[in-house]
Amino acid sequence: MTQGIETVGLYVRDQEEALSFYVDKVGFRVHTDVRNGDYRWLTVQHPEQPSFQLGLFRPGPPVHDAATAQALNALVAKGAMPSLVLVVDDCRAACERMQKAGVEFTQEPVERYGTVDAGFRDPSGNGWKIIQARR
Repeated sequence: MTQGIETVGLYVRDQEEALSFYVDKVGFRVHTDVRNGDYRWLTVQHPEQPSFQLGLFRPGPPVHDAATAQALNALVAKGAMPSLVLVVDDCRAACERMQKAGVEFTQEPVERYGTVDAGFRDPSGNGWKIIQARR
């Protein structure tokens, strides 16, 4: 039996805003964008990692009631969710490209632990680390 993780979801407050951010600024591409009434299944993927999808999901029906959705949105906006990690060949070059595209960094590239890392948040507040792959 083959098993594996295909999709990991992020809560976002606005799917259009998140889509624009991840595609136009971070460099991902759209994988799936389907609607069922008010529900939208929206995933993106890194162009060099086609077997993995990042889901951009809004808290709310049919999965969450209004109070739960509001609480989840507040946690995301405060940066309370765990950071995600993007591995790159050159952290400084990736940060420069993303800054030119409009990404605001919470931590400029820093050399430590034998590599270089930086941090940014998406428009909904989800935290990201960019870590340079060790050579």
